[in-house]
Amino acid sequence: MKLNHVAKTVVLGLAVLLASSAFASNKGTLQVREAVEVNGQQLAPGAYQLRWDGGGTNVEVSFMQGKKEVAKASAKVVALDKASAYDAAVVDHASGKAAISEVRFAGKKFALAIGATDKAEMSGSSTK
Repeated sequence: MKLNHVAKTVVLGLAVLLASSAFASNKGTLQVREAVEVNGQQLAPGAYQLRWDGGGTNVEVSFMQGKKEVAKASAKVVALDKASAYDAAVVDHASGKAAISEVRFAGKKFALAIGATDKAEMSGSSTK
């Protein structure tokens, strides 16, 4: 009976540990060095905390300064061949404005493609 109690405690502890580590993987930091746009919203240079929610590869990313959400965008989680060495943003200047198109995180083998979702890719491929 005592062994059963210990087994339940261990299983509960592992469940809490896995849940907290999964939650921790859904946030990151980013230092922006120039004024940029995210989903049409202007971000000033500064430090931002990114948090994302969603199932599968499609997520909603919130750009936070302190407890204030300053921008929100749809994104797709994309796998990288190797872990990024730094927290970094890929900034696209093609439209004449600096817009974040991807965010990479130090030590992580994934990136967030801002504005890209499975639905957008499907509609984009049908027009080609």
